Amino acid sequence: MKKNKAVVVFSGGQDSTTCLFWAMENFDEVEAVTFDYQQRHQEEIDVARDIAAELNIKHTVLDMSLLNQLAPNALTRTEIDVTEGEGGGLPSTFVPGRNLLFLSFATIMAKQIGAKHVITGVCETDFSGYPDCRDVFVKSLNVTLNLSMDDDFVIHTPLMWLDKAETWELADKLGAFEYVREKTLTCYQGIRADGCGECPACKLRRAGLETYLAKLEGAQG
Repeated sequence: MKKNKAVVVFSGGQDSTTCLFWAMENFDEVEAVTFDYQQRHQEEIDVARDIAAELNIKHTVLDMSLLNQLAPNALTRTEIDVTEGEGGGLPSTFVPGRNLLFLSFATIMAKQIGAKHVITGVCETDFSGYPDCRDVFVKSLNVTLNLSMDDDFVIHTPLMWLDKAETWELADKLGAFEYVREKTLTCYQGIRADGCGECPACKLRRAGLETYLAKLEGAQG
């Protein structure tokens, strides 16, 4: 049963695009918000704009350039290499405070447009160890935002307990498998669709895709 209005935190990547389709399935009215923090690739914002336009979703891009100044890392500085975390450390792509700020501003925007629901594609099943992707963080922030604005928002995380293969499966169930595969940008090198195939984001995306396709093949065989 559809209900009310929702705001999707939208980057144009596999996860947030799957969440956008999920929101379109579950809510009467959906808007998307993308944050420009002078990320490594402007292409990310272009992809988000393109997808929102194709799906006829009202789309807002908010300036978050201050985050770039405060949090130098591989996603805000081209001179910093993309590396995976070693010895339990965080990857060089971790942007401190990013989801804290994104979800806070998305909820402020939701209040202005009369929406009670905010959707984000964070996940702690197949993820890079980012602390601000954890369920406990999202639930804690949800309480804080409601207290701060004396309101009753709900932050939805449809992918929180799904691995990447299950995220592909969800996209397929939503009738968006080919769209997500062909139109989204996950790659740290700024290459749409299947990407460069070598960066950590591409490897995670491809491994999930191969697992899901193998599952389909097994079911058909």
